[in-house]
Amino acid sequence: MKKIILLSFISLIVYATFFTEKARLDREVKRLCAIDGGIKVYETVKLSSERFDQYGQISIPYKENVKPEDEYYYDSFTVYLINGNPELRQYRSQIYQRSDGRLLGDSTSYSRVGGDMPGPWQPSSFMCPANEGFNYLMKQIFIKN
Repeated sequence: MKKIILLSFISLIVYATFFTEKARLDREVKRLCAIDGGIKVYETVKLSSERFDQYGQISIPYKENVKPEDEYYYDSFTVYLINGNPELRQYRSQIYQRSDGRLLGDSTSYSRVGGDMPGPWQPSSFMCPANEGFNYLMKQIFIKN
């Protein structure tokens, strides 16, 4: 009987430790998304249909791989707001016009990763807003002419 009570007590502590922090960070992800999450398009660009591939996307190099003939480039980075288990992350993607360095659009999203009971499985995650990131940003900036 003592073993059952002890096991129940330990399970309660593990549950309280892991799942309350996970829920708190999920609420924080939602709060941050409401503040500045999402896609912001500052300028759209009309391009001929030949510039788009079969999936309706154009090829844009990462900022460190830009060649003189490239008209646009992107930058993306992750900011770790809270390290450890669980983690809170901010993801940013930005598309620029190379000739003058003008920012065409920006995508910001947040996620919580981890906070689960330890084990051999992949950690859970929660991310918002949905439909964010580089590909969605590209689709809103570059329009077929």
